[in-house]
Order: sequence, then structure tokens, then C-alpha cells
Amino acid sequence: MGAEPRILIIEDDHRIRDTLEAVLELQGYMVDAVETGKEAVEKSEKNFYNLALIDIRLPDCEGTELLTKLKDGTPKMRKIIVTGYPTMQNAVDAVNKDADAYLVKPVDMEKLLKVIKDQLKKQEEEKTYDQVKVAEFIETRVKEIAETQKQI
Repeated sequence: MGAEPRILIIEDDHRIRDTLEAVLELQGYMVDAVETGKEAVEKSEKNFYNLALIDIRLPDCEGTELLTKLKDGTPKMRKIIVTGYPTMQNAVDAVNKDADAYLVKPVDMEKLLKVIKDQLKKQEEEKTYDQVKVAEFIETRVKEIAETQKQI
């Protein structure tokens, strides 16, 4: 994957935020952590993140709102909703707004690390697939141009 994956934690409870940040940094990830949706949007506009861990209840918005507000880079940022308030409605909202995973607090750290690893692997696969598609497009376009030149 090259550089270490970058993770953005959006969590208003400083104890959970600090714990997640420490655990993820020990795993070798580059981590930024914020407590509000507004801070998360600002960070995502300035930096590329491979993945975001999003608390469902934040002081200034619902975490599901951030699913569409966070700026996606290339490859697309993976987004994981983490909630202490699991309901059928917020699970449906998360899925409908393209959450890549949904975890319930208290989060089992081994499970969280596995989900993160799996999501980053999927992101890498999508990136490779996208690169192949671009190469195929360029190859096809070059052939089209060559055929056009022959006809002139």
C-alpha cells in the first residue's frame, strides 16, 4: 500500500477517542482525531484519509450525515459507523448513505482492527481495479486514434 494508511477518528467522547487513537497508532496507522462533524469535514478537505471511524452521535450532527459530507479522495475513503445507540433506523440510514461497516459500542478491539484491515484491503483492490480500467481505456483510445489517422 506504500505509505501508512491514514485514519480519521470522529468521536466526541475523549476517552474513546484517545483510546482508539493510541491503539491505531500502535498498529502503525497515521491517525487524526476530532470531536465534531465540522472538524471532520474541515480535516477531510485538507487531508486524504483512507478510512474514517464515525461516531453516530456527535455534538453538532448525526454521524450518518457525515457519510455524504466527508470529502472522498482517490481511492474512495472507507467509512465505518461506530455507535453506542444501535437502532434499526440508524443502521438503515448508514447503509443507505454508503457506510462500509457498522459497529456497536463497546467495540471489541480485535474485531475493529479486523474490520479496518478488511476495509483497507477492499480499498486497495478497488484502486487496482480502477487503475486497470484507466489503462484499458487509454489503450482503446490510442487504437481509435490510430484508426482515425489511417483513414485521413
